[in-house]
Amino acid sequence: MEAEELLKRFELVKRYTEGDRDFTGINLNEANLSRINLSQSILRRASLFVTNISGANLSETDLSEANLNVARLSSVNLSRAILNGASLNVANLVKADLSGAQLIGASLIRGELVRCELSKTNFSGANLTEADLREVKLTQANLCGANLSGANLRGASASSANFQQANLHGADLTKAELNGVNLSNADMRQASLQQVNLSGASLSGANLKWADLSGANLNGADLSDAKFSGANLNGADLRNTNLANASLVHADLTEANLINTDWVGADLTGATLTGAKLYLVPRFGIVVDDITCQWVDMSPAGDRTLIQQFNSPSESKKFLNHTPGLVQIVVDAVLDYSANSTLATAYSEIARHYGAMSCPPNIEVGYRQTTLTFRFDSDEHLLPAAFLAIIPFNDALETQKNIVAVSNNIEIKDLEKKRIVQLSKALKAAMDNLNEVKKKLQITLNASQPTKFFQSPTQTILISSGQESLIVQSHQNFGRRGGNNQESKFSLPVGEKVVDFLASFDYLD
Repeated sequence: MEAEELLKRFELVKRYTEGDRDFTGINLNEANLSRINLSQSILRRASLFVTNISGANLSETDLSEANLNVARLSSVNLSRAILNGASLNVANLVKADLSGAQLIGASLIRGELVRCELSKTNFSGANLTEADLREVKLTQANLCGANLSGANLRGASASSANFQQANLHGADLTKAELNGVNLSNADMRQASLQQVNLSGASLSGANLKWADLSGANLNGADLSDAKFSGANLNGADLRNTNLANASLVHADLTEANLINTDWVGADLTGATLTGAKLYLVPRFGIVVDDITCQWVDMSPAGDRTLIQQFNSPSESKKFLNHTPGLVQIVVDAVLDYSANSTLATAYSEIARHYGAMSCPPNIEVGYRQTTLTFRFDSDEHLLPAAFLAIIPFNDALETQKNIVAVSNNIEIKDLEKKRIVQLSKALKAAMDNLNEVKKKLQITLNASQPTKFFQSPTQTILISSGQESLIVQSHQNFGRRGGNNQESKFSLPVGEKVVDFLASFDYLD
């Protein structure tokens, strides 16, 4: 240690020992202050350029606007220190403790912070361009609006940290633990996020164009309005995510797990979806032009036990932009409170026996009529659902006869055997529960307040995903005021109308 350096250190230690804590503006450039204790000192605007402070205790020290460029700060204790506006460019902070420290607007360009303790540290607005942050601990840290472009965060642990509106353009976050972080509206273009853990994170509105998220865990993340154009999501875990209105143009979703994902409003133009797991994923309201998709996995466990193959781009596009099938019961009466209560109880009981009807109907009450609309992702449920949904009404028996008649004619129609089996099985499952459901409902109907709603004429309409409609029953007096109350005559839909309707179904192989 040179004499000049010794003198600087001696004088500083002497002043500190004598109780002096204010070293505002002091010049300690190139001094050797390793392992020194300056805890709770004031070093505002101090110049510590190329200074060796490794292993020192600077906890709760005020270093606001200090110059620490190229300083050696390895293993230094800067916990709860104030470094707002400080300059630490190319500084060595390896294994330093900055937990709870304030670095608002600080500059750490190309700083070395490997394995630093940065929990609850405030880096809001800080410049960490190309900083080395490998394996740092950023738990609950605040990096709102920080510049981390080109930074290395491989293996970092930053659970529940705030990266809102941060710049992570080209950053490397491979295998980082980012569960529960806030990355909303962050710039993550071309970032490396392979095998990163972003479960439960918020990336709403984030820009991830051309980012590499292969093998990433995004389970339960909010990805609404995010931009994934050109991103690599090969094998990513996207279960339970919110991808509403997200842009996935030309994204690679090969074998990605999208089970129970909501992506209504998403744009998947030119995306690759071969092998994606799509169980409980809505197949409507998305843009799927020019996609590449040879097959998808529709099995509940994502174990390839139910594969949907596609022979052409048009087939995959039709399948993924599926329109839900509808069952509509139009009642020639206005719904009253008593009937509404009875309906709720009745359909709750039916859903207990036939799970496909677990979602309550949409009820539209007009001036003279009431429309009950049930929605189904799979057309195979249309006939059985109509068979059960009509039970509370007087028209039930005749409507069910027509449905059975349509079903009996399925086998003579020009349909593939697997489709015939699928439709027959679904209707049989509904019929097998009929007697039990009717017993339960009779108790409900007998206990309810008297109402003419269920005695009113009805019309039952089925609308397939292919937008073909079929009226399976329409009471003779339906729509007629002052009818003659004569015995109802039901016409059975026959011929090409039934063929066209059944052929428009969207089937799983």
